[in-house]
Amino acid sequence: MGILKRGLMVGLQTTWTLGKIIFPITLIITILGYTPVLEWLAQLLAPVMGWIGLPGEAAIPLILGNVLNLYAAIGAILTMELSVKEVFILAVMLSFSHNLFVESAVAAKVGIRMSVVLAVRLGLAFFSAWIIHLFWQGGSEIAQYGFVSSGKETEVSGWLAVAWKGIESATLGIAQLALIVIPLMIFIQIMKELNWLKVFSKWMSPFTKMLGIRENTSTTLASGLFFGLALGAGVMIQAVKEDGVKKKDLYLVFIFLVACHAVIEDTLIFIPLGIPIWPLLIIRIVTAIVLTMVIAFIWNRYEKKQKQQVTGKEAVNEN
Repeated sequence: MGILKRGLMVGLQTTWTLGKIIFPITLIITILGYTPVLEWLAQLLAPVMGWIGLPGEAAIPLILGNVLNLYAAIGAILTMELSVKEVFILAVMLSFSHNLFVESAVAAKVGIRMSVVLAVRLGLAFFSAWIIHLFWQGGSEIAQYGFVSSGKETEVSGWLAVAWKGIESATLGIAQLALIVIPLMIFIQIMKELNWLKVFSKWMSPFTKMLGIRENTSTTLASGLFFGLALGAGVMIQAVKEDGVKKKDLYLVFIFLVACHAVIEDTLIFIPLGIPIWPLLIIRIVTAIVLTMVIAFIWNRYEKKQKQQVTGKEAVNEN
């Protein structure tokens, strides 16, 4: 019972830490969704869409996906007549870059610079779209959407009703987070106290070693990979407190998770859009692995160079 109680306390603490970030941002963004702000942003982005092979109206699901979530973006896509290639480009972009405000704020809470998260996510989204537009010659047929709700919002009128809708959305978001975070934290506490976590870290060690990061990040990596960036951050907050995760490993794990998180859910929800799902999954995983390995290699080279310079200076001073 002691393990369960400790796990429950850690889960509640993590939910509170993340909730303080997620609630106000979700509230503000939901309210903005009932104003002309998002439509204005979409019009602003429309000229850029042509560079990546998308029509101007495609800016709307991109904006919705980035300021709200993937479900809002898919709801908007389902109202448009787009080709398979155009829908696939949107799906890849939204896989890399969605729910930006909440997920970037959560990453900042862990100690990651928000500018790094935004640069990596938006950079990957637009670069991947440009590459697909440039090299994929197929997919010109009109996308056949599956039987799925378009996700249109019910009409809400009046500022009080809009504010209440925002509070409802934010509260629901925290409740959903708690339903996953608390059981997960209890499970992790059990794993820690029964030394299962060390075994799990060893299983993950070939993969973490390949990425150039330490074993003590394996729980965060697995949590973020399967459950999402916000949850990965929740586990990381605890890991930083208890396991002494280095700043370098912190950044490398988040760079990996920025490109590839919640891979099962985020991939499956694109099935109704009638696009090839396996290439979408493979693009995310390969990009995350290659990007993390490259950054880890450059970082290690830089650290070695710094050490050599320090050693050289010390040798000169001794002489």
